[in-house]
Amino acid sequence: MAATEPRNTEPRNTEPKDAEPKSTEPKDAEPKDADGEAGPPGPPAPEKKKRLRRTRRITLAVLLVLLLPLLTAETALRINYMGDPADGTHTRNRDAIWLGHAWVDGRKKDADLTALARDLKTTGIRDLYVHTGPMEHDGTLPKSLYPRARWLVDAVHREMPGVRVQAFLGDVLATESPDGMRLEKPATRAAVVDSARQVLDVGYDGVHLDLEPLHSGDGDYLSLLDDVRAVTRARDAQLSVAAHQIDPLPGFHSFWGTVAGHPKWWSQEFFGQVARRVDQIAVMSYDTMQPLESLYGGYVAQQTSLALEVTPPTTHLLMGLPFYHENRFGHWNHAETVAAAVRGVRLGLSRTDADRERFGVAAYIDFAATEQDWASYRDGWVR
Repeated sequence: MAATEPRNTEPRNTEPKDAEPKSTEPKDAEPKDADGEAGPPGPPAPEKKKRLRRTRRITLAVLLVLLLPLLTAETALRINYMGDPADGTHTRNRDAIWLGHAWVDGRKKDADLTALARDLKTTGIRDLYVHTGPMEHDGTLPKSLYPRARWLVDAVHREMPGVRVQAFLGDVLATESPDGMRLEKPATRAAVVDSARQVLDVGYDGVHLDLEPLHSGDGDYLSLLDDVRAVTRARDAQLSVAAHQIDPLPGFHSFWGTVAGHPKWWSQEFFGQVARRVDQIAVMSYDTMQPLESLYGGYVAQQTSLALEVTPPTTHLLMGLPFYHENRFGHWNHAETVAAAVRGVRLGLSRTDADRERFGVAAYIDFAATEQDWASYRDGWVR
């Protein structure tokens, strides 16, 4: 570093040596008394006092405006986590799990499939969302991404009768950056439909779409779902989607989009529009920004109720469980636990539609799950 250290470029002192030194006394220095000591400052002018009080009042008002709604909302979530779930709010044997790409690219072998079958035998999991993409931004799906898909489908059908394997296809949308899939292009949507046909030809039991970030009210997405469902129905296959969370307050996605540039949530109305177009809708009820386990559980209870209210009974609703562990803004590992999520799901189900048959939970994701995650799921939900 010494060789690259910048030279001293400060200008040299060119004043004559006998020049009279300049006064360093500040122009507005405080008045001094007879002994040379600074005297006490005089009282501020009345107008200055008024301005100071007004500034303090405005600052306090702004803080209250910002914090009061937040504190009110968090208190409501804490209250929402209280109480006891109703009897019978347990698995309906309609649960699901997202599986990583290793299951179709050749990394997983027969022994892994045998272990998976053994683990799932004591659960209510009946749908596997197996990562088979990602799709290209133009909607196409390279066949080179899933060379072992046929092996997986055949093995699951053989070793786990009654369990369905769905192709998990996703991509980043160009909704908040210039790069990504553009659903407004008819050719792109047509290519996604062709990708759905492509995986069904392999033998998958369904198509699971996860396109993010997907903004509330996206009519092109609804059109895509209509087109894909026409294909899945013709094949007697499932169409499922990973869904964004629902506005915790009416119109909150619009507010957050303005503040953060990322709307994140869907309106409850849009969620219902999506739910009516699919066979299964799985809420990604994690990454919630909640700092405490009780607040996260209350949030999941709220999301469960909101989703149940607009999901038709003919559509299978699933609430996501965080089978992964991160600490970052948006997801705190100590707060977003499987135990809190399961309790929240049961509370929301109890209060809104305790007898809903087409209902379950979906675990994300297999390769990050711990024994504690599985135990919390089994003890709290499967029983």
